Amino acid sequence: MSDMRFIILGIALIFVGFIILGAFGHEYQAATLESNEFGTCYEYFDDKPPAKINCSFKIMDQTVFFGLVLAFIISGIISLIKGVKGDWDSKIKPEDAVGPGKEE
Repeated sequence: MSDMRFIILGIALIFVGFIILGAFGHEYQAATLESNEFGTCYEYFDDKPPAKINCSFKIMDQTVFFGLVLAFIISGIISLIKGVKGDWDSKIKPEDAVGPGKEE
């Protein structure tokens, strides 16, 4: 895989991480606030009243979600670093070289 592919992959992974965080992150922000301020957590539904649940389950869901988002973003950063530090263009065989300075 060439280095440009790593750079593109890194940008895409970071973009996906922020899109997931922006699109679905609002569902996971209330767990910490509810547990710290009120000590009671509720699960909200569209068709029935809120149900009281254990706050640790809601915080665990929040932690798993943010772990997934962080995995996307960190893997994107690693891919970007690998792409920028690459040296694939300097590893050309002398017989494959073309352009000025190439004598035949």
